[in-house]
Amino acid sequence: MVLITRPSQLTRSRRPTAVAIGNFDGLHLGHRRILKMLVESARRGRLRPVVLTFSPHPEKVLGRSALRMIQTLPSRDREIRRIGVPDVRIMAFNRSFAHLPAARFVEDILVRRLKARVVVVGAGFRFGDKREGSVASLKAEGARFGFLVKAVPPLRRGGALVSSSRIRSLLEAGRIGEANRLLGRPYEIEGRVVRGRARGRTLGFPTANIRTPNEILPGGIFIARVVVGVRALPALAYIGSRPTFLEKGISIEVHCLDFRGSLYGRPVRVQFLKKLRNDRTFPDAGALVRQMEKDAATARARFRRSA
Repeated sequence: MVLITRPSQLTRSRRPTAVAIGNFDGLHLGHRRILKMLVESARRGRLRPVVLTFSPHPEKVLGRSALRMIQTLPSRDREIRRIGVPDVRIMAFNRSFAHLPAARFVEDILVRRLKARVVVVGAGFRFGDKREGSVASLKAEGARFGFLVKAVPPLRRGGALVSSSRIRSLLEAGRIGEANRLLGRPYEIEGRVVRGRARGRTLGFPTANIRTPNEILPGGIFIARVVVGVRALPALAYIGSRPTFLEKGISIEVHCLDFRGSLYGRPVRVQFLKKLRNDRTFPDAGALVRQMEKDAATARARFRRSA
């Protein structure tokens, strides 16, 4: 994964390409429709499929909102490649790039450097200084320079658009099931297991504490999977401030069901399958343990049904 800090660093493609452009945060069902169109167009035209994406998100640079990302950048890169696109170009979005005229974006990046023959975008795509470029103007430029523009219509689920902003709102509200349906897979965070206070072990529920770069951390107790290498371990996941023990700060802990061993220092991914309950304060440690036993029983039953 390479972050390209200015357009002149874009490696010139050796062969003609099909290019999909977008932020693609979350790689939700709508994004996957765009990338499916990209891969099919590349195959039919014997073109190299390329994704051009941006980091940080334009909204963060232009200051219009305090936006939190669904995915880390490495996760976005990994998911795009998993879909079948081997060439992912990550352009640093800064104020200089934001002021690049739309016509120069087309001529310098799409035509000269990427040798685009097909460009795939969402139907609401805007680009260039002050968002002057639109799908209509991109098609006009395509007619001039010899590339075809394919605008993919938005996807709807439950009467509303499938969008990254909608998924962010659902995740921040803890509505994991709805978010997962729009993502087309479980929401996940990634990180490394670090040393904690070992309080879970004393309660009979040893937990792995996780430090993560992910920006959206839905609070509560969840049925989850912990992916370690090629293994996917059934688990309970907790995100909260441990109010029963009057601690400060947000803790991310996972209890792998019926697992013996140490995960300390290992990179892991936590996939959130279903929310069980909100975090709350218990009168004492014994009451907390009894609730954890109920949560574990519910999780085991769920994994047995899906086995």
